[in-house]
Amino acid sequence: MKEFIIFGLKQARASVFAGSFFALLFLSNHIPLFGFYRYDFLFLSALAIQTVLYLTHLETKDEVKVIFLFHIIGFILELYKTNPAIGSWSYPEAGFFKIGTVPLYSGFMYAAVGSYISQAWKIFKLELTRLPRYVWSIVLGMCMYINFFTHHFLYDVRWILIAAVFVFYWKTKVTFFVIDKPRSMPLNLSFVLIAFFIWIAENISTYFGAWKYPDQIHTWNVVSSAKITSWFSMVIISFIIVAYLKHYKKDVLKNS
Repeated sequence: MKEFIIFGLKQARASVFAGSFFALLFLSNHIPLFGFYRYDFLFLSALAIQTVLYLTHLETKDEVKVIFLFHIIGFILELYKTNPAIGSWSYPEAGFFKIGTVPLYSGFMYAAVGSYISQAWKIFKLELTRLPRYVWSIVLGMCMYINFFTHHFLYDVRWILIAAVFVFYWKTKVTFFVIDKPRSMPLNLSFVLIAFFIWIAENISTYFGAWKYPDQIHTWNVVSSAKITSWFSMVIISFIIVAYLKHYKKDVLKNS
């Protein structure tokens, strides 16, 4: 029981940025914003949280760089997906800090995923065993990211890519420490679990109006479970980037 409680507390610690962001989504509907548009309030607040995490040394300089990269990757995807010709989802509210129809705060939703993976890696002292060559992980991640764009006019190969992930990481295990005893699980299982909980978070976010899918414009509906596959792909991309910082780069520096 003690280990389970500590596990929960450490998960909460790893989710400090994501949890703070969800709190902002809720509060932005219930507190005065002093003339700010809600989207702008979320953007400035997310920047403030990120600054506090860095100044209090909860995030390192390298981790901030990685999270900024997630922001850019996510924002480019947002610009494409919200284009009227695509219309996957929309941001119907007004805002000053926008590029096109996309508020700048949207990138922080992707950064929250990267922040969680990065923090969990550090807090639980994650170690990977039987990890395939990193260069092939990069190729796989790039294919998944490109498919987010191309599946609108070419064949959607996400299931082929997901199958490739399970084959590619079939023998890879992740070892973590809650207290002092090592625990392990298949890396593929961790991908599925993270994608599922992000989908839960997505339902909460859309309920609070962070963005809207076409079938949520007038009345909120549960986000399709098919979106779990999309988040699974994004988790892989996030993992590959964080793995470079926490695993591959570390090994390169150690052997140099």
